[in-house]
Amino acid sequence: MIDKLSWIAVYPEIVLVIMACVIALLDLGVKTPRRTGTYVLTLLTLAVVAAMEAFYALGGQTFYGFSNMVVSDPMGGWLKCFSSISLMVTLVYGRPYAADREMLRGGELFTLSLFALLGMFVMISGHNFLVIYMGLELMTLSSYALVALRRDNATATEAAMKYFVLGALASGFLLYGLSMLYGATGSLNLNEVFNAIASRQVKHQVLVFGLVFIVAGLAFKLGAVPFHMWLPDVYHGAPTAITLLIGGAPQLAAFAICIRLLVEGLLPLAIDWQQMLAVMAIGSLLIGNLAAVAQSNLKRMLAFSTISQMGFLLLGLLAGVVNGNQMNTESAYSAAMFYAVTYVLTTLGAFGIILLLARVGHESEEITDLAGLNQRSPLYAGVMAIAMFSLAGLPPLVGFYAKLAVLQALISSQQTSYILLAIFAVMMSLIGAFYYLRVVKVMYFDAPEAHNAQPISAPTDAKAVLAINGGLILLLGMLPGGLMTLCAQSINSIVKSLGS
Repeated sequence: MIDKLSWIAVYPEIVLVIMACVIALLDLGVKTPRRTGTYVLTLLTLAVVAAMEAFYALGGQTFYGFSNMVVSDPMGGWLKCFSSISLMVTLVYGRPYAADREMLRGGELFTLSLFALLGMFVMISGHNFLVIYMGLELMTLSSYALVALRRDNATATEAAMKYFVLGALASGFLLYGLSMLYGATGSLNLNEVFNAIASRQVKHQVLVFGLVFIVAGLAFKLGAVPFHMWLPDVYHGAPTAITLLIGGAPQLAAFAICIRLLVEGLLPLAIDWQQMLAVMAIGSLLIGNLAAVAQSNLKRMLAFSTISQMGFLLLGLLAGVVNGNQMNTESAYSAAMFYAVTYVLTTLGAFGIILLLARVGHESEEITDLAGLNQRSPLYAGVMAIAMFSLAGLPPLVGFYAKLAVLQALISSQQTSYILLAIFAVMMSLIGAFYYLRVVKVMYFDAPEAHNAQPISAPTDAKAVLAINGGLILLLGMLPGGLMTLCAQSINSIVKSLGS
């Protein structure tokens, strides 16, 4: 471990912010409506940044910079690498959709996406309360603007307003909780906060009061019950390309700040925040699955599906410590990280199909719009079926192994309450299987409607990425060991640094 003021810790962020500014300036002179040059330069930037983060992560070292305010470690490196790749895939899927709806007129889609990714990077690397909060605000402010990018669309504008108002409220909760902890511990640094709480010299009531607000703010970012109200409306109202951007890479950043704040900073309070996470996990699994059954709009169904999936993620986070014993920490948190990464991979495939099916004047976001899809495009139907089966947790797809890893972490705790949570999660997954399989049934067994009978066309790069996307969901389900080991090694570096 190298503990020094080091610019090495923020080289990828520097490259990202410079290129975001360069792309914004160069875009001023672009006249073509599809902005091919800006698009290619954005993808190259993301590829370079992803390669840099992968190189850092493979090195296995932990670098601190700026008086320990930021950290570059294997977990952060891999999450930032996957976030960059997720944004690349989102832009490949979303560019034809955005061009058809005149969302590329000013090029803001690419620059705002890069600044949102920069915010995610800062969130993931933050080792100080203020740095984490600044990253969160940069990401969310960029997201608000992206949701409202279709200025002439009333539904998108309404979704942006709801997202802004509720997001500002959640940010206030988080900031108030962080200020309470700062007042109680006298520090903004995560390690110093950890040590101050572990010393038991701070009033427990004050810590718990601040913790409640922090957990509420984190729950909003994850979309967990009871702070889920924004998610269906924003997913439905936002342009589908932006829905995918919000539902993809930011989930990895949200997982990262949960680890940074709850584990690296507040692990001595685990018995308190675990109870809150358990209640939210139960509510998310119950409400998410039951509400999704009643949806006819595919985007709203996937929004409630996201809520239920976040319930599973919370189960992995709460299983890490049992009665103060950290024996289960690495396996539980690595299972949660694996779940977050594979969830984003599957979400990219599902929303990618919705994006590629959309055309001028028709969004193709109702479940009935998928009727007879197998007759029109076996590739699209196959990828969508793989995504639905994976979200449902059916073998041999990666979603099955992700759910299994979380359930194993719960059961290995040998706590009756955790075993009951595992049983409840399995029961809710059975309900979830209904609405996922309904989509497959519509694609393969229903006749296509008249307005959906025409052939499907999509750019070659989007088709290629879609095929790779579906293949990875299948491949990682059959051979999950490599990614699971990567997650375990990343979490191990966090566990070793606790309180140091």
